[in-house]
Amino acid sequence: MNKPVTAEIISIGDELLYGQILDTNSKWLSEEMDKIGVRVVRKTTIGDDPEAMIEAFKSASKKADIILMTGGLGPTKDDLTKNVLVDFFNSSMKLFPNALEDVRKFFESRGRELSPTNRSQAYLPSNCTYIQNAVGTAPGMWFEENGSAWMSMPGVPHEMKYLMENAVIPRIKEKYKLPVIYHKLIKTIGIGESWLSDIISDWEDQLPPHIRLAYLPSLGEVKLRLTGFGESLPPIVKEVDDQIAKLEPLIAKYIYGYNTDTIASALGHELIQRNENIAIAESCTGGYLSHVITSIPGASNYFNGSIIPYHNTYKEHLLGVSPETLASKGAVSEETVIEMSKQVRLKFNSTYGLATSGVAGPGGGSDEKPVGMVWIACHDGEKCWTRMLQLTKDRIINIQLTSTASLNLLRETILHNRK
Repeated sequence: MNKPVTAEIISIGDELLYGQILDTNSKWLSEEMDKIGVRVVRKTTIGDDPEAMIEAFKSASKKADIILMTGGLGPTKDDLTKNVLVDFFNSSMKLFPNALEDVRKFFESRGRELSPTNRSQAYLPSNCTYIQNAVGTAPGMWFEENGSAWMSMPGVPHEMKYLMENAVIPRIKEKYKLPVIYHKLIKTIGIGESWLSDIISDWEDQLPPHIRLAYLPSLGEVKLRLTGFGESLPPIVKEVDDQIAKLEPLIAKYIYGYNTDTIASALGHELIQRNENIAIAESCTGGYLSHVITSIPGASNYFNGSIIPYHNTYKEHLLGVSPETLASKGAVSEETVIEMSKQVRLKFNSTYGLATSGVAGPGGGSDEKPVGMVWIACHDGEKCWTRMLQLTKDRIINIQLTSTASLNLLRETILHNRK
Protein backbone atom coordinates (compact mmCIF):
# COMPACT_ATOMS: atom_id res chain seq x y z
CA MET A 1 0.00 0.00 0.00
CA ASN A 2 1.20 3.52 -0.75
CA LYS A 3 2.63 5.58 2.12
CA PRO A 4 -0.15 7.75 3.58
CA VAL A 5 -0.11 11.35 2.44
CA THR A 6 -0.85 13.63 5.38
CA ALA A 7 -2.13 17.17 5.73
CA GLU A 8 -2.50 19.80 8.41
CA ILE A 9 -5.03 22.62 8.21
CA ILE A 10 -4.09 25.95 9.78
CA SER A 11 -6.86 28.50 10.23
CA ILE A 12 -5.63 32.03 10.92
CA GLY A 13 -7.55 34.92 12.45
CA ASP A 14 -8.39 36.46 15.83
CA GLU A 15 -12.07 36.38 14.87
CA LEU A 16 -11.96 32.58 14.92
CA LEU A 17 -10.51 32.47 18.42
CA TYR A 18 -12.99 35.07 19.69
CA GLY A 19 -15.85 32.93 18.37
CA GLN A 20 -17.08 35.75 16.16
CA ILE A 21 -16.85 33.59 13.03
CA LEU A 22 -17.51 29.84 12.78
CA ASP A 23 -14.66 28.01 11.07
CA THR A 24 -16.49 26.09 8.34
CA ASN A 25 -13.39 26.12 6.13
CA SER A 26 -11.49 23.42 8.01
CA LYS A 27 -14.48 21.07 7.96
CA TRP A 28 -14.86 21.47 4.19
CA LEU A 29 -11.11 21.08 3.63
CA SER A 30 -11.06 17.87 5.67
CA GLU A 31 -13.89 16.41 3.62
CA GLU A 32 -12.19 17.29 0.33
CA MET A 33 -8.85 15.85 1.44
CA ASP A 34 -10.55 12.65 2.52
CA LYS A 35 -12.16 12.31 -0.90
CA ILE A 36 -8.79 12.25 -2.65
CA GLY A 37 -7.04 10.00 -0.10
CA VAL A 38 -5.14 12.60 1.92
CA ARG A 39 -5.27 11.99 5.67
CA VAL A 40 -5.73 15.15 7.75
CA VAL A 41 -3.68 14.58 10.90
CA ARG A 42 -4.25 17.89 12.67
CA LYS A 43 -6.18 21.14 12.57
CA THR A 44 -4.74 24.26 14.18
CA THR A 45 -6.41 27.59 14.82
CA ILE A 46 -4.22 30.59 15.62
CA GLY A 47 -4.76 34.32 15.98
CA ASP A 48 -3.12 37.17 14.12
CA ASP A 49 0.09 36.77 16.07
CA PRO A 50 3.42 36.39 14.21
CA GLU A 51 5.11 34.30 16.92
CA ALA A 52 2.15 31.92 17.16
CA MET A 53 2.07 31.62 13.37
CA ILE A 54 5.78 30.81 13.15
CA GLU A 55 5.45 28.15 15.85
CA ALA A 56 2.46 26.63 14.07
CA PHE A 57 4.33 26.57 10.75
CA LYS A 58 7.39 24.93 12.34
CA SER A 59 5.26 22.26 13.96
CA ALA A 60 3.26 21.61 10.79
CA SER A 61 6.44 21.19 8.70
CA LYS A 62 7.43 18.27 10.95
CA LYS A 63 3.96 16.72 11.00
CA ALA A 64 2.48 16.81 7.50
CA ASP A 65 3.24 16.48 3.81
CA ILE A 66 0.72 19.19 2.90
CA ILE A 67 -0.07 22.33 4.89
CA LEU A 68 -3.27 24.17 3.96
CA MET A 69 -3.56 27.67 5.41
CA THR A 70 -6.57 29.98 5.32
CA GLY A 71 -6.88 33.59 6.41
CA GLY A 72 -4.75 36.67 6.90
CA LEU A 73 -4.35 37.59 3.22
CA GLY A 74 -6.37 40.79 3.03
CA PRO A 75 -4.89 44.21 2.20
CA THR A 76 -5.08 45.70 5.72
CA LYS A 77 -2.41 45.89 8.42
CA ASP A 78 -3.94 43.12 10.54
CA ASP A 79 -3.48 40.61 7.69
CA LEU A 80 -0.07 39.16 8.49
CA THR A 81 0.20 35.83 6.71
CA LYS A 82 2.30 36.94 3.73
CA ASN A 83 4.86 38.76 5.89
CA VAL A 84 5.13 35.88 8.34
CA LEU A 85 5.64 33.41 5.49
CA VAL A 86 8.47 35.60 4.17
CA ASP A 87 10.16 35.39 7.56
CA PHE A 88 9.49 31.68 7.97
CA PHE A 89 10.96 30.77 4.58
CA ASN A 90 13.81 33.33 4.83
CA SER A 91 12.45 34.81 1.64
CA SER A 92 11.72 38.35 0.47
CA MET A 93 8.70 40.22 -0.81
CA LYS A 94 8.51 41.03 -4.49
CA LEU A 95 5.98 42.36 -6.98
CA PHE A 96 4.34 39.71 -9.18
CA PRO A 97 3.29 41.57 -12.36
CA ASN A 98 0.67 38.96 -13.30
CA ALA A 99 -0.84 39.25 -9.81
CA LEU A 100 -0.94 43.04 -10.16
CA GLU A 101 -2.67 42.78 -13.52
CA ASP A 102 -5.24 40.32 -12.13
CA VAL A 103 -6.05 42.62 -9.20
CA ARG A 104 -6.29 45.63 -11.53
CA LYS A 105 -8.70 43.77 -13.84
CA PHE A 106 -10.77 42.62 -10.88
CA PHE A 107 -11.39 46.19 -9.69
CA GLU A 108 -11.78 47.52 -13.24
CA SER A 109 -14.53 44.97 -13.94
CA ARG A 110 -16.42 46.47 -11.01
CA GLY A 111 -15.91 50.04 -12.13
CA ARG A 112 -13.36 50.85 -9.44
CA GLU A 113 -9.79 52.09 -9.50
CA LEU A 114 -6.91 50.17 -8.00
CA SER A 115 -5.91 51.82 -4.71
CA PRO A 116 -2.36 51.73 -3.30
CA THR A 117 -3.60 49.42 -0.53
CA ASN A 118 -5.05 46.94 -2.99
CA ARG A 119 -1.94 47.23 -5.16
CA SER A 120 0.00 45.80 -2.20
CA GLN A 121 -1.79 42.49 -2.69
CA ALA A 122 0.40 41.85 -5.74
CA TYR A 123 3.49 41.75 -3.50
CA LEU A 124 4.11 38.15 -2.52
CA PRO A 125 6.93 36.03 -1.07
CA SER A 126 9.51 35.57 -3.80
CA ASN A 127 9.66 31.81 -3.33
CA CYS A 128 5.94 31.19 -3.92
CA THR A 129 4.08 30.19 -7.05
CA TYR A 130 1.31 32.71 -7.60
CA ILE A 131 -2.16 31.14 -7.88
CA GLN A 132 -4.80 33.36 -9.46
CA ASN A 133 -7.93 33.99 -7.43
CA ALA A 134 -10.55 34.73 -10.08
CA VAL A 135 -13.32 35.33 -7.54
CA GLY A 136 -11.51 37.76 -5.21
CA THR A 137 -8.45 39.94 -4.77
CA ALA A 138 -6.44 37.96 -2.21
CA PRO A 139 -3.96 35.79 -4.12
CA GLY A 140 -3.29 32.12 -3.55
CA MET A 141 0.31 31.13 -2.85
CA TRP A 142 1.79 27.67 -3.39
CA PHE A 143 5.16 26.76 -1.86
CA GLU A 144 7.29 23.66 -1.98
CA GLU A 145 9.62 24.10 0.96
CA ASN A 146 11.05 22.09 3.85
CA GLY A 147 9.98 18.84 2.23
CA SER A 148 6.32 19.82 2.25
CA ALA A 149 3.78 21.47 -0.05
CA TRP A 150 2.21 24.63 1.37
CA MET A 151 -0.86 26.49 0.18
CA SER A 152 -1.97 29.83 1.58
CA MET A 153 -5.53 30.87 0.74
CA PRO A 154 -7.98 33.60 1.75
CA GLY A 155 -10.36 32.86 4.58
CA VAL A 156 -13.45 33.86 2.60
CA PRO A 157 -15.09 30.45 2.03
CA HIS A 158 -16.09 30.81 -1.64
CA GLU A 159 -12.63 32.12 -2.55
CA MET A 160 -10.89 29.32 -0.67
CA LYS A 161 -13.10 26.70 -2.33
CA TYR A 162 -12.41 28.15 -5.80
CA LEU A 163 -8.65 27.90 -5.25
CA MET A 164 -8.86 24.39 -3.83
CA GLU A 165 -11.02 23.03 -6.64
CA ASN A 166 -9.24 24.75 -9.51
CA ALA A 167 -5.60 24.74 -8.39
CA VAL A 168 -4.74 22.97 -5.15
CA ILE A 169 -6.43 19.60 -5.55
CA PRO A 170 -5.14 19.14 -9.13
CA ARG A 171 -1.60 19.99 -7.93
CA ILE A 172 -1.83 17.53 -5.03
CA LYS A 173 -3.02 14.76 -7.35
CA GLU A 174 -0.14 15.49 -9.71
CA LYS A 175 2.54 15.68 -6.99
CA TYR A 176 1.56 12.68 -4.81
CA LYS A 177 0.66 9.06 -5.40
CA LEU A 178 -2.50 8.97 -3.33
CA PRO A 179 -4.00 5.94 -1.59
CA VAL A 180 -7.72 5.19 -1.60
CA ILE A 181 -9.64 5.91 1.60
CA TYR A 182 -13.07 4.31 1.97
CA HIS A 183 -15.51 4.87 4.84
CA LYS A 184 -18.68 3.05 5.79
CA LEU A 185 -20.89 3.93 8.74
CA ILE A 186 -22.94 1.40 10.68
CA LYS A 187 -25.74 3.20 12.58
CA THR A 188 -26.78 1.72 15.94
CA ILE A 189 -29.37 2.75 18.52
CA GLY A 190 -30.49 1.56 21.93
CA ILE A 191 -27.04 0.66 23.26
CA GLY A 192 -24.25 2.73 24.80
CA GLU A 193 -20.73 3.01 23.41
CA SER A 194 -19.03 0.98 26.15
CA TRP A 195 -21.57 -1.87 26.01
CA LEU A 196 -21.25 -1.95 22.24
CA SER A 197 -17.48 -2.08 22.54
CA ASP A 198 -17.68 -5.05 24.92
CA ILE A 199 -19.87 -7.02 22.51
CA ILE A 200 -17.69 -6.48 19.45
CA SER A 201 -14.28 -6.52 21.15
CA ASP A 202 -13.11 -9.84 19.65
CA TRP A 203 -14.29 -8.81 16.18
CA GLU A 204 -12.50 -5.47 16.53
CA ASP A 205 -9.25 -7.16 17.58
CA GLN A 206 -9.13 -9.23 14.38
CA LEU A 207 -9.44 -6.25 12.01
CA PRO A 208 -6.48 -6.01 9.62
CA PRO A 209 -4.14 -3.01 10.06
CA HIS A 210 -5.46 -1.22 6.97
CA ILE A 211 -9.06 -1.24 8.25
CA ARG A 212 -9.75 0.94 11.26
CA LEU A 213 -12.77 1.26 13.53
CA ALA A 214 -13.99 4.47 15.19
CA TYR A 215 -16.84 4.93 17.65
CA LEU A 216 -18.88 8.10 17.00
CA PRO A 217 -21.46 8.54 19.78
CA SER A 218 -24.26 11.09 19.57
CA LEU A 219 -27.53 11.67 21.42
CA GLY A 220 -29.08 8.23 21.83
CA GLU A 221 -27.03 6.64 19.06
CA VAL A 222 -23.57 5.28 18.29
CA LYS A 223 -22.13 5.25 14.78
CA LEU A 224 -19.40 2.76 13.96
CA ARG A 225 -17.13 4.00 11.19
CA LEU A 226 -15.00 1.50 9.33
CA THR A 227 -12.21 3.13 7.30
CA GLY A 228 -10.24 1.11 4.79
CA PHE A 229 -6.99 2.17 3.15
CA GLY A 230 -5.70 0.68 -0.10
CA GLU A 231 -4.49 1.27 -3.62
CA SER A 232 -7.72 0.42 -5.42
CA LEU A 233 -11.33 1.03 -4.41
CA PRO A 234 -13.10 -2.26 -5.36
CA PRO A 235 -10.89 -4.53 -3.20
CA ILE A 236 -11.08 -2.27 -0.16
CA VAL A 237 -14.86 -1.92 -0.48
CA LYS A 238 -15.15 -5.71 -0.56
CA GLU A 239 -12.89 -6.10 2.47
CA VAL A 240 -14.87 -3.55 4.49
CA ASP A 241 -18.16 -5.18 3.49
CA ASP A 242 -16.79 -8.61 4.45
CA GLN A 243 -15.88 -7.29 7.88
CA ILE A 244 -19.35 -5.78 8.31
CA ALA A 245 -20.88 -9.14 7.39
CA LYS A 246 -18.98 -10.64 10.35
CA LEU A 247 -20.09 -7.79 12.62
CA GLU A 248 -23.81 -7.75 11.83
CA PRO A 249 -24.80 -11.00 13.60
CA LEU A 250 -23.24 -9.70 16.83
CA ILE A 251 -25.29 -6.50 17.02
CA ALA A 252 -28.12 -7.00 14.53
CA LYS A 253 -30.83 -5.91 16.96
CA TYR A 254 -29.16 -2.52 17.41
CA ILE A 255 -28.39 -1.72 13.76
CA TYR A 256 -30.95 0.47 12.01
CA GLY A 257 -29.04 1.63 8.95
CA TYR A 258 -25.85 2.64 7.18
CA ASN A 259 -24.05 5.75 5.94
CA THR A 260 -26.61 8.56 5.43
CA ASP A 261 -29.56 6.73 7.01
CA THR A 262 -31.19 8.35 10.03
CA ILE A 263 -33.46 6.53 12.44
CA ALA A 264 -36.39 8.55 11.05
CA SER A 265 -35.56 7.77 7.42
CA ALA A 266 -34.95 4.07 8.17
CA LEU A 267 -38.30 3.80 9.96
CA GLY A 268 -40.04 5.63 7.13
CA HIS A 269 -38.67 3.16 4.62
CA GLU A 270 -39.74 0.23 6.82
CA LEU A 271 -43.28 1.59 7.29
CA ILE A 272 -43.69 2.14 3.56
CA GLN A 273 -42.48 -1.40 2.84
CA ARG A 274 -44.97 -2.77 5.35
CA ASN A 275 -47.80 -0.46 4.24
CA GLU A 276 -48.17 0.75 7.84
CA ASN A 277 -48.47 4.16 9.46
CA ILE A 278 -48.13 6.03 12.74
CA ALA A 279 -49.72 8.75 14.84
CA ILE A 280 -48.21 10.55 17.80
CA ALA A 281 -49.39 12.08 21.07
CA GLU A 282 -46.64 14.36 22.38
CA SER A 283 -46.50 16.04 25.73
CA CYS A 284 -42.94 16.67 26.92
CA THR A 285 -41.48 16.64 23.40
CA GLY A 286 -43.85 19.43 22.35
CA GLY A 287 -43.95 18.55 18.64
CA TYR A 288 -40.25 17.84 18.20
CA LEU A 289 -40.85 14.14 17.55
CA SER A 290 -43.33 15.02 14.79
CA HIS A 291 -40.80 17.47 13.38
CA VAL A 292 -38.12 14.74 13.20
CA ILE A 293 -40.49 12.40 11.39
CA THR A 294 -41.82 15.00 8.94
CA SER A 295 -38.29 16.18 8.10
CA ILE A 296 -38.05 13.09 5.90
CA PRO A 297 -39.34 13.51 2.32
CA GLY A 298 -42.38 11.33 1.72
CA ALA A 299 -43.41 11.22 5.39
CA SER A 300 -47.04 11.74 4.35
CA ASN A 301 -47.01 8.14 3.13
CA TYR A 302 -46.84 6.83 6.70
CA PHE A 303 -47.36 9.72 9.13
CA ASN A 304 -51.06 10.31 9.80
CA GLY A 305 -50.71 13.15 12.28
CA SER A 306 -50.16 14.15 15.87
CA ILE A 307 -51.74 15.81 18.89
CA ILE A 308 -49.78 17.88 21.41
CA PRO A 309 -51.99 17.86 24.53
CA TYR A 310 -49.45 19.65 26.72
CA HIS A 311 -51.92 20.50 29.46
CA ASN A 312 -53.74 17.71 31.30
CA THR A 313 -57.11 19.22 30.35
CA TYR A 314 -56.42 18.48 26.71
CA LYS A 315 -55.01 15.05 27.41
CA GLU A 316 -58.49 14.33 28.74
CA HIS A 317 -60.74 16.30 26.39
CA LEU A 318 -58.82 16.12 23.08
CA LEU A 319 -57.17 12.76 23.43
CA GLY A 320 -59.51 10.87 25.74
CA VAL A 321 -57.18 9.98 28.59
CA SER A 322 -59.19 8.96 31.64
CA PRO A 323 -59.48 11.73 34.28
CA GLU A 324 -59.14 9.04 36.92
CA THR A 325 -55.77 7.98 35.47
CA LEU A 326 -54.54 11.56 35.41
CA ALA A 327 -55.76 12.17 38.95
CA SER A 328 -54.35 9.01 40.48
CA LYS A 329 -51.19 8.41 38.44
CA GLY A 330 -50.36 11.83 37.04
CA ALA A 331 -49.35 12.90 33.54
CA VAL A 332 -45.87 11.42 33.88
CA SER A 333 -46.75 7.77 34.33
CA GLU A 334 -46.82 4.49 32.48
CA GLU A 335 -50.61 4.34 32.74
CA THR A 336 -51.03 7.76 31.12
CA VAL A 337 -48.72 7.12 28.15
CA ILE A 338 -50.44 3.78 27.55
CA GLU A 339 -53.77 5.56 27.23
CA MET A 340 -52.25 8.35 25.13
CA SER A 341 -50.70 5.91 22.64
CA LYS A 342 -53.87 3.84 22.46
CA GLN A 343 -56.16 6.83 21.93
CA VAL A 344 -54.01 8.59 19.33
CA ARG A 345 -53.72 5.37 17.33
CA LEU A 346 -57.52 5.06 17.28
CA LYS A 347 -58.19 8.73 16.50
CA PHE A 348 -55.87 8.67 13.48
CA ASN A 349 -56.74 5.11 12.43
CA SER A 350 -53.06 4.19 12.51
CA THR A 351 -51.06 1.00 12.77
CA TYR A 352 -49.00 2.39 15.64
CA GLY A 353 -49.54 5.07 18.26
CA LEU A 354 -46.55 6.72 19.93
CA ALA A 355 -46.77 8.79 23.12
CA THR A 356 -44.40 10.84 25.27
CA SER A 357 -44.86 12.43 28.71
CA GLY A 358 -42.21 13.57 31.15
CA VAL A 359 -40.50 16.29 33.16
CA ALA A 360 -38.33 18.04 30.57
CA GLY A 361 -36.90 20.54 33.08
CA PRO A 362 -35.13 22.46 34.32
CA GLY A 363 -37.98 22.96 36.81
CA GLY A 364 -41.11 21.01 37.64
CA GLY A 365 -39.50 17.93 39.16
CA SER A 366 -40.22 16.26 42.50
CA ASP A 367 -38.66 13.53 44.63
CA GLU A 368 -41.04 11.03 43.09
CA LYS A 369 -40.73 12.35 39.53
CA PRO A 370 -37.42 14.19 39.13
CA VAL A 371 -36.37 16.32 36.19
CA GLY A 372 -35.48 14.05 33.31
CA MET A 373 -38.00 11.34 34.15
CA VAL A 374 -39.94 10.44 30.99
CA TRP A 375 -42.39 7.73 30.01
CA ILE A 376 -42.83 6.69 26.37
CA ALA A 377 -45.19 4.17 24.80
CA CYS A 378 -45.90 2.51 21.48
CA HIS A 379 -49.26 0.80 20.89
CA ASP A 380 -49.68 -1.62 17.99
CA GLY A 381 -53.40 -2.32 18.48
CA GLU A 382 -52.87 -5.47 20.50
CA LYS A 383 -50.05 -4.69 22.87
CA CYS A 384 -48.52 -1.53 24.29
CA TRP A 385 -44.76 -1.33 24.69
CA THR A 386 -43.53 1.14 27.30
CA ARG A 387 -40.25 2.43 28.66
CA MET A 388 -39.24 4.73 31.48
CA LEU A 389 -36.29 7.02 30.81
CA GLN A 390 -34.19 8.87 33.38
CA LEU A 391 -32.45 11.58 31.44
CA THR A 392 -30.60 14.83 32.19
CA LYS A 393 -31.29 18.26 33.71
CA ASP A 394 -31.09 19.90 30.28
CA ARG A 395 -34.47 20.59 28.67
CA ILE A 396 -33.40 20.55 25.01
CA ILE A 397 -31.29 17.42 25.40
CA ASN A 398 -34.17 15.68 27.16
CA ILE A 399 -36.53 16.53 24.30
CA GLN A 400 -34.06 15.20 21.73
CA LEU A 401 -33.23 12.05 23.68
CA THR A 402 -36.92 11.30 24.26
CA SER A 403 -37.64 11.63 20.56
CA THR A 404 -34.78 9.30 19.64
CA ALA A 405 -35.84 6.77 22.27
CA SER A 406 -39.44 6.92 21.02
CA LEU A 407 -38.38 6.16 17.47
CA ASN A 408 -36.29 3.29 18.76
CA LEU A 409 -39.29 1.95 20.69
CA LEU A 410 -41.27 2.04 17.45
CA ARG A 411 -38.41 0.21 15.70
CA GLU A 412 -38.36 -2.48 18.38
CA THR A 413 -42.14 -2.86 18.15
CA ILE A 414 -41.91 -3.36 14.39
CA LEU A 415 -39.08 -5.88 14.83
CA HIS A 416 -41.18 -7.84 17.33
CA ASN A 417 -44.19 -7.86 14.99
CA ARG A 418 -41.98 -9.00 12.11
CA LYS A 419 -41.17 -12.28 13.91
